[in-house]
Amino acid sequence: MNTSFSVGDSAENVAENRRRFLDALGVPSDRLAIPQQRHTAVIRNVKAEGTYEQCDALTTTVPNVFLSVSIADCAPVFLFDAMKKIVACVHAGWRGTEQRILQKTIRTMLQEFGSKPGDVSAFIGPSAGQCCYEVGEDVAQRFDAEFVSRRNGKFYLDIKKANEEQLRNAGVPGTNIEVHEDCTICRTELYHSYRRDGDKSGRMMAIIGLSQQD
Repeated sequence: MNTSFSVGDSAENVAENRRRFLDALGVPSDRLAIPQQRHTAVIRNVKAEGTYEQCDALTTTVPNVFLSVSIADCAPVFLFDAMKKIVACVHAGWRGTEQRILQKTIRTMLQEFGSKPGDVSAFIGPSAGQCCYEVGEDVAQRFDAEFVSRRNGKFYLDIKKANEEQLRNAGVPGTNIEVHEDCTICRTELYHSYRRDGDKSGRMMAIIGLSQQD
């Protein structure tokens, strides 16, 4: 079930995998907004489907435009403001997390659309867990100690906790935040993982959108 055309899989297989995934969600394949992820903290507001260059987060207020990110260890984060009818989809690896892409996305929703943090709901999806997400000392030093553990001389990063903290710092209530507990690296039967499988790894797709305007 690899859904990425960029990892050497056959185009026919990827197209079929995407068809099955999108059909299960009832999402038309021609309504996807897709960021060309580069581990940045760039956020783009979109009004139509298509590919968006050099960004790792998308927001929209337009119904039937479905925001997506491609993932295989980085954290996919969904944001939804039910009052203003705004959705956002964020790709947060350690680089994006260090650059506070999630906090900046919340700020964008506030500044551009008048969102209130208390109205925002957030979901941090399956991603690399601190149980397995080994990083070098140079990366570990970029994060507060509460997000890093050390075992047997190695450093392990908790990007879920770091992003959850960004949400709280942005004013999103803890009751509005859900964090999926699964680690993509060690749950081999369920998830693709670049850290585990290297260049052989596939990619998963995360999607959020407004299906209709109330």
